[in-house]
Amino acid sequence: MPRGEAQRNLARALAGSGIESAQIDARVLLCAALEIEHAELICESASPLGAAGAEALQAFAMRRLRREPVARITGFREFWRSQFQIGPAVLDPRPETEALIEAVLESAKEHPRKAWRILDLGTGSGAILCSLLLSLPGSFGIGVDISPAACETARANVDSLELSQRGLIVCGNWAQALGGRFDLIVSNPPYVASRELRVLAPEVRDYDPRLALDGGEDGLSAYREIIPRLPELLAPGGLAAVEIGARQKSHVEALMQEALGPEVESHLDLGGRWRVVVARRGCPAGA
Repeated sequence: MPRGEAQRNLARALAGSGIESAQIDARVLLCAALEIEHAELICESASPLGAAGAEALQAFAMRRLRREPVARITGFREFWRSQFQIGPAVLDPRPETEALIEAVLESAKEHPRKAWRILDLGTGSGAILCSLLLSLPGSFGIGVDISPAACETARANVDSLELSQRGLIVCGNWAQALGGRFDLIVSNPPYVASRELRVLAPEVRDYDPRLALDGGEDGLSAYREIIPRLPELLAPGGLAAVEIGARQKSHVEALMQEALGPEVESHLDLGGRWRVVVARRGCPAGA
């Protein structure tokens, strides 16, 4: 079977099962099965699929039809101009989370520093930490996660992006084992209310680790644990930014204002949803 025909057949099968991204998924899975780039697929769409390619593609197709995300099938996710390894122990980074990076960099321009000391709480794959290290030259960062397996994945990403001289991954429960001050603290904590987990899309519900999703009875448990600790961890004039879920804006803003003061603002993602809350800790008088 020609490669192009195999791609079309797979796209039809995925669309028939209700997968909206069927065309893109079929292309990505075919390229992964053949271990080729998209450009080669375009130029050689009439080339035969081959026995090995057909076997690999069939295995990938069956996994996607069970609603396993493409990134989990290929093992990699594109996020903020870089490619990140992912695995069962980490959240699959969402495009919406790039709004957190954008909001932080926007605030960093308004309050520039030569060398940012960054703390990423619940780092998972390390995608947020690495993206900030790449975007803020001269910065140094620590990523913390309670899952040893997640820490292994994050370390692999730090190493693959050649950031090991500036990025450190620590296994621990939020910031309990940390001391010192940071200029920037970020987090994409679990924020889905426990009762809402069952109605999530199967790509999320069945494949993302519950530890990275379950935010307790009202989805705010992690914020109540993280935000009150910010005054002891955040340097004067420092920034704190967290991703939020639907209907959480006012609650998280109130927690931030109580902990750090009135300089709090929220940002929308590209879908028009409130996605990020950013707070700046005030400087002492005369500083």
